[in-house]
Amino acid sequence: MVSHCANPKCAKPLHYLREGRIFVFDVPGQDTNGKRSRRMEHFWLCGTCSQTMVMEQSASGVRAVARGRRVLEMDMVVTPTTVLAS
Repeated sequence: MVSHCANPKCAKPLHYLREGRIFVFDVPGQDTNGKRSRRMEHFWLCGTCSQTMVMEQSASGVRAVARGRRVLEMDMVVTPTTVLAS
């Protein structure tokens, strides 16, 4: 369960979901029998941290990183426009 900001320099307690941003990652692991398993892991960045950071998953794990140009482009929402012929 998420209880605080995922930025280790912040660690603000989570009280309400209306502030900040939730990130969900499919994290590989091992169950008790040694078999490979997968689980969904949730991370929360508070409102202040989510303005300048995002969560990123790599081979070494999930971490908070500074927003870059590539990430900002992915956050833009493109709405298709419909042209009606008369």
